[in-house]
Amino acid sequence: MIDMSEKPSVFFGSIQQGYDHWFAALAAKVDKIIELLDFSTIKKRDKVAIKMHLGFAYGCQTVPVFFVRQIVKAVKQAGGLPFVTDNPTAVYNAVERGYTQETCGCPIIPVAGVKDGYTHSVNIGYKNVDTLEMAGVIHDADVLIDLTHAKGHGCAGYGGAIKNLALGCYAASSRWNKIHGVENSIQYWDPDKCTPEHAQALVKACPYKALEYDAEKHKLSLSLCFCYNQNCLECLKTDKEVGCLQIKPEFFAAFRELMAINAKKVLETFDENKRFFLNFILDVTPHCDCMGMIQPSVVADIGVLGSRDIVAIDMATLDLIAKAGLIEQAIPPYFKHVNLDSNADLHPFERLWGSMKNPYIAIEFAEQHGLGTRNYELVEVLSPEETSKMKPPEQGWMGRAPSFF
Repeated sequence: MIDMSEKPSVFFGSIQQGYDHWFAALAAKVDKIIELLDFSTIKKRDKVAIKMHLGFAYGCQTVPVFFVRQIVKAVKQAGGLPFVTDNPTAVYNAVERGYTQETCGCPIIPVAGVKDGYTHSVNIGYKNVDTLEMAGVIHDADVLIDLTHAKGHGCAGYGGAIKNLALGCYAASSRWNKIHGVENSIQYWDPDKCTPEHAQALVKACPYKALEYDAEKHKLSLSLCFCYNQNCLECLKTDKEVGCLQIKPEFFAAFRELMAINAKKVLETFDENKRFFLNFILDVTPHCDCMGMIQPSVVADIGVLGSRDIVAIDMATLDLIAKAGLIEQAIPPYFKHVNLDSNADLHPFERLWGSMKNPYIAIEFAEQHGLGTRNYELVEVLSPEETSKMKPPEQGWMGRAPSFF
């Protein structure tokens, strides 16, 4: 159990640099953060799982392979045997986005085997989710490096270190049939009050296709990932005279609490001194990487964070994104109900996804379940102020690589 009486350090390397030289740039800051995280707890021949999102199809805004290689190199120097891992589909076509054994510097292994069937069943006991199938490769590893691209997320509001484990470390059958279904444990629709014609009207009212109606089964399905809740609620306007549909915070909260529970199950398979967390706040997109498309960055690049506390690092990530704010002109036009009211106290991801997808809720649940603490100390490394006063190495930029002329 994490000792929450002490503030964990969250090391921060800003994208800004105080000198136009590599020693002051982000790559040097990543090296420094790895040094401060202290990989000495990785023992010789430890199997080190680097869990990251490798993206899908045409989506190439995940953690750049350059930084993956830096982390892999550091693990090898510590004596560990690293491998990158993600779901089998992402692994199979990772080469399309530049991830190979040669570029990463280590094998890339499907998280639950090539057919997504190598799993360990874990008891969950939360609402309508009894058990889940945890990825066997994660379960077998000795060390976990949770390597995350920070971005928005349709269901959770935010996809960070917790989400990377809570969904990415479970087989597809668990993700799509159980995790993305926990909201069904709370009644949101009264079929007795709703005629088929009214159900069709509700479907038509939603501009995001979050509602689907099966006439044969007389069943109205709600997809939380595409529901913009408080920002929209066109469906409830249509339902005003009938009152058969509800959009409540509990639906969205259930998904976030399940995320916390799932992530805890993953972390429990590793010793506390063999868990490392790195969040890259670059190319902050409104949707998750699983959308498989290049998206506009809606927050300016911020930098990289590292910590031994999963709650602290996600909390710090959200705080930095809140401070940066949205790039309004970058918001895609398919976000039809964005809340840009300057008087509204909303996180940038709430402005995009609605206040019921408050990204801090998952962090609060994670703290309640003992994963860590939201009370952190931000420690900046190689700050622009510091590097502006430093003297660059005498060999200059050519000292880092051989010359071909």
